[in-house]
This record gives sequence, C-alpha cells and structure tokens, in this order.
Amino acid sequence: MSSGPLAGVRVLDLTSIIMAPFATQILAGLGADVVKVESPDGDYMRHVGPMRHPGMGHIFLHANRGKRSIVLDIKLPKAREALARMATTADVFITNVRPLAMRRLGLDHEALAAHNARLIYVSCTGFGQRGPYAAKPAYDDLIQGATGIPWLMQAYGAPEPCYTPVTLADRLTGLHAAYAISAALYAREKSGVGQLVEVPMFEAVTQFVLGDHLGGLTFDPPIGDAGYARLLTAYRRPYATRDGHLCALMYNDKQWKSFFAAIGEPERFERDARFATLASRAAHIEEVYAYVAEVMRTRTTAEWRALLDDADIPNQPVNSPAALANDPHLQTSGFIGIEAHPTEGRLRTMGNPTSWSGTPPGPVTPAPLLGEHTVELLREAGYSDGEIDAMLQTGAAVRSS
Repeated sequence: MSSGPLAGVRVLDLTSIIMAPFATQILAGLGADVVKVESPDGDYMRHVGPMRHPGMGHIFLHANRGKRSIVLDIKLPKAREALARMATTADVFITNVRPLAMRRLGLDHEALAAHNARLIYVSCTGFGQRGPYAAKPAYDDLIQGATGIPWLMQAYGAPEPCYTPVTLADRLTGLHAAYAISAALYAREKSGVGQLVEVPMFEAVTQFVLGDHLGGLTFDPPIGDAGYARLLTAYRRPYATRDGHLCALMYNDKQWKSFFAAIGEPERFERDARFATLASRAAHIEEVYAYVAEVMRTRTTAEWRALLDDADIPNQPVNSPAALANDPHLQTSGFIGIEAHPTEGRLRTMGNPTSWSGTPPGPVTPAPLLGEHTVELLREAGYSDGEIDAMLQTGAAVRSS
C-alpha cells in the first residue's frame, strides 16, 4: 500500500517522452498508483542514453519512478479492449496522444466516460483544441519557438535565437497537468463525476512568457513595447569576479543599503538617484546592473561570498549539474539520494520537493522494466491466466523477458 496525499488514486498513464510522464511521476511521488501503458517498443525516452542496459535511459529512469509498466499494442483490438476495461476502475486517464487518434482508437473521453462517469480524462496536447492549430504536432523546441523564447534569448544577448538547454515547455506543461489533475480530483469529490481536462503546451508556455514580457502591450492601445527590462538587460547574468563568477541580487532598499555599506560607499544610496527607489532602479536598470558588474570584478568569489553573507545579501554560486548533484543542502535534506535499482544498480535519484506534515509520501519504486507488470495488471483487471496467455501469444500484450 502506498502512502501520501494521493494514496488510493489509480492513474492510467498512456503517455511518452517528457511532458506528461513528468506529470505522472509527480503524482506517483505523491502516492498515486500510476500504471504506465507502453507500446511494444516502449517509451521513446527509454532509448536515450546514457544507460547501462538497453531500454533504461537516464531520463526515463527519473521520469518513471513509482510506476508500473504494462505493454499493450493498442493497434490491436484485444489490447484496446484491455485498456478500456482498466479505465473502468481508474480515477484518472491521461494521454499525450493527439485527440483525433484517440477518437479513431475508440479511447476518447466520451467512449471511456460512458463506462466510468467518475473518470478524469486528461488530454495533454500541443495546442488548445478550440483554435486553428488544434491538430498540429508539437515538441518542446517547437513550442519554445512559438512562444518567443528563442527571440527573447537573442534580445537578451545571444548571438542568434536559441532554445533554453532544458525541456522547459515539456516540464512546465507537465506541472500544469499535475495540478490540474489534483484540482479535478477535488472537484470530483464534491460533484461525484469526472470530466475532460485539456492541458495544451502552447497556452501553458505563453502564459509563462507573457506574464513577464507582455509589457506595454498589456494596455489597449499599447503604451510601450513588449518585454521586462530587468530580465533582458545584458548585465542580468552571473557577475564576473576576480577569479570566477557569482550570482548576486540586491532587490529591495534594505539590500541595496547593505551592499553599499559593505563596499564602503554607504552614502551612494542617498546620493545617487538611480539607486534611491525601486522605481528609479527599474528605470535605470542597465546602468544599475552595469555598476554592480564593474564592482564585482574587484574581489574574488570567496571574498564576495563572505562579504555578502555577512551583509545578508542573497547570493549563490554558479553550479554545474555535477556540483548540483552533490550539493550538501540537497543531500542533507534527502532530496538527492542513492537508489538500488534491481537491474540498473546504484542510481542517483531525486525525491519529492514538497513536504507534508499529515500525509507524507513514502518511498517510490524504481522505474520499471518494459512490460514488467503486464501480467500482474491484467490479472487485476480481471483477466484469467488463459486470456492473458492468449494476449501474450498474439502480441496484444507483452511482458518483460
């Protein structure tokens, strides 16, 4: 039996790659029983290295902890029948297969809800289904481009438009899906019935980008250009010190006063009108950050860290992924730990970033082998051993070897 705030919730997870699997991994980490439905080839991310064994790539291992894997070839009628049967007892059905394809397979919301009125059906799409882009395919890179992120990167100082080197659109949309499912479960507790929830990437990332950068276009008619000047100034980056780099941010009046006192210029806050108020700093943000950049070059990183810490000014090192994986705070808090995987050996894993006083999530199981739980899950769905053997022989279902 699992523990956590979502203990007892069954999630039928027909998703692949990163966006929706990230969402369902969050749910699994909160105690939900997540059943990952895979094709005979498996989730695409199984095959992206590095890996110790085929089909167990590093991103897959992180995004699918706490899940059980069943392989159903839903091109075959018996496999679709099994999936529909499993949906009759599920709380949540989530997919990132395009809605038209799900309708052709007879696995759309209307078809499944006819046999389970309490089912929460979550469709993760590239674009909202009420607009002209509804049927377009989408991937993280495409959505980053469509929502202006490469444009912003160039406006910020990159020599040409470029993507962020994280799957920003996928993971951001996955977070939307995770909270939407939680909210839908709450709504069902009040109404007794499920519903269709659509989670589109384009709209999710647009909200993220324009929340900062709609700028003067907020007003109709516009009173200025798009963009948030503080985020786009070329000096908003880790500051170069005498021997490296450091992230530091003086934001409010108290922090600026403390900074000037620490560097021996306490009178500058009152004397230099550019720094005296939040409004004036915002109006002169390029000059303000340029000044700090010049000053930061006068001391080593260690000297700055000691000085800023003593002045209670926020600062952090410029970590590499390797340094982050060994960060003492993350290790002491238990967020990063070591897991013993039954086939992949010792793995460095990430825990749940949230903590709960009343319903703490328990440990999660390692990411599953392809089809590791096929037989177990078909039995739970009411199939006899003879029926399961027949499905295995025809390829409608596949189990791990």
